[in-house]
Amino acid sequence: MRTEILLADEMPDMTAEHRRRAIHAVYEAYENDDRDALEQVIAEDFSFTSPYDNAIDREEYFHRCWPNHKTTASTMLERVVIDGDGAYITYVGTNTSGRSFHNTEYMTFRNGKIASVDVFFGPEYRDGAMLPAEIRHPNRPN
Repeated sequence: MRTEILLADEMPDMTAEHRRRAIHAVYEAYENDDRDALEQVIAEDFSFTSPYDNAIDREEYFHRCWPNHKTTASTMLERVVIDGDGAYITYVGTNTSGRSFHNTEYMTFRNGKIASVDVFFGPEYRDGAMLPAEIRHPNRPN
């Protein structure tokens, strides 16, 4: 058997199944306290965006976001929709205090790795239903 090492820009395209495995690896890493597994599936030039983070890089992501693995009890993937080099993932996460939340993420893939994640936070989730969020009016003090 011949083995060759390919440069990142020479990597073959990921199949949908490879993307699906990488997606599952992200959430399993948080549940299993396995940073090494997470580092293997995200790109060196990875970026992360959420309502709290504007396209932060890989280093800042591990500094700000990875500590959340300590309070992650479980993540139940409800929906994974792979569309070309992107995927939408909707899940219910539960933290160690028992609070659940319903989020959607959009991931992009490049050269065999997750290149970016955009997170859209949802409301608290309990007994199969989203709890109403408090409406904030722009002209009233919060």
